[in-house]
Amino acid sequence: MKRKYFGTDGIRGQSNIFPMTPDLAMRVGIAVGTIFRNGAHRHRVVIGKDTRLSGYMLENAMVAGFTAAGLDVFLLGPIPTPGVAMLTRSLRADIGVMISASHNPFRDNGIKLFGPDGYKLSDDIEEKIEELIDQDMSGQLAKPEDIGRAKRVDGDIYRYIEQAKRTLPRDVTLKGLRIAIDCANGAAYKVAPSALWELGAEVVTIGTEPNGVNINLECGSTHPAALSKKVHEVRADIGIALDGDADRVLIIDENGTVVDGDQLMAVIADSWATDGMLKGDAIAATVMSNLGLERYLKGRGIGLHRTKVGDRYVVEQMRQDGLNVGGEQSGHIVLSDFGTTGDGLVAALQILAVVKRQGKSVSEVCHRFEPVPQILKNVRVSAGKPLEHPSVQQAIADAEAGLATNGRLLIRPSGTEPLIRVMAEGDDRSQVERIVDELVNVIGSVRSAA
Repeated sequence: MKRKYFGTDGIRGQSNIFPMTPDLAMRVGIAVGTIFRNGAHRHRVVIGKDTRLSGYMLENAMVAGFTAAGLDVFLLGPIPTPGVAMLTRSLRADIGVMISASHNPFRDNGIKLFGPDGYKLSDDIEEKIEELIDQDMSGQLAKPEDIGRAKRVDGDIYRYIEQAKRTLPRDVTLKGLRIAIDCANGAAYKVAPSALWELGAEVVTIGTEPNGVNINLECGSTHPAALSKKVHEVRADIGIALDGDADRVLIIDENGTVVDGDQLMAVIADSWATDGMLKGDAIAATVMSNLGLERYLKGRGIGLHRTKVGDRYVVEQMRQDGLNVGGEQSGHIVLSDFGTTGDGLVAALQILAVVKRQGKSVSEVCHRFEPVPQILKNVRVSAGKPLEHPSVQQAIADAEAGLATNGRLLIRPSGTEPLIRVMAEGDDRSQVERIVDELVNVIGSVRSAA
């Protein structure tokens, strides 16, 4: 079934433009409420959001939908996505909702849905929701006496702060560390600085003054230059860059150098393996993670299970293989001992624990391997299936033979745009660049001919 509304991470689009309209948000509320309204007990939903201006509009529309379906709504206000997942379970809710477009600019917004177990919904359930959304749902509305109630429970964000703090090992304190944190003017602007301060750190903040339109604007994990500058300015020991909904993180070392998700996974996997905490002797990461990470882990006796791009696929692989560490190069780090989705703050705390225990600088701790040269280029396509053309398939086979055991080739259609992504990595940068350019040209010529 071709999906009309749901992408790889919920429903997303530009605010007030289909599909991200109040009407659709209300219909999602009714549809989801209908599916999860099982049994005679009072049903409840928790709704969190980031700091986008459109969050007020979509929040109210979803409240209307859920209460019309007979569910009680608990409004959490601005809170990280992992906080919504945690509170969905903690409050024994039937469904959790995060209104956010993650690292996208403020004009976009999205709806992420979590089941009662705190995990994102399966494809099957999302397809059922899609079927209902476009139907006449008037017959699914609650009777007048069964309409749901809504109330704001902003204080519950402190449950998330306490949960995050408990993930730091008991023998570790952050006293003596000067931490610069960039909250991207997003969902973590209250909770993340508070948690770090309560754990003993000296905290310097940027990106903590949201105004509805400045989320991810030249700040956060997608624009780490601002935090690198602040680290230099205040001579911080470490910088922590979150994104708009705080489910991803990048680290800035004391020299202002950006540390990506691959290096962070290497640090955590190695530390947990040493402590006997790493399950399955492996981690899960996407096909985009650098070959250098795979080689480093292999040298430490740790496997790497690769998945499709998207943190939901990482989580699925972790659950399937019994792993407790996974993530993406972009900074989504999933630690299933502590949560059901990516959590930037919790991942940062695990890095801080290693820094404190080893008594080394962040640059020493977080530089575990030299990434091999990795080149990614996109080819825009409007129609046809150029990857099935014989000349393209031959070019791909020749490229794979050329890389042999010294590199890796990945060609895939984008899940969100009319693009074909061509990525190659290997020890010889010039070879990698040549291979990518040749493949882009071949695919482009086939596209033009079509």
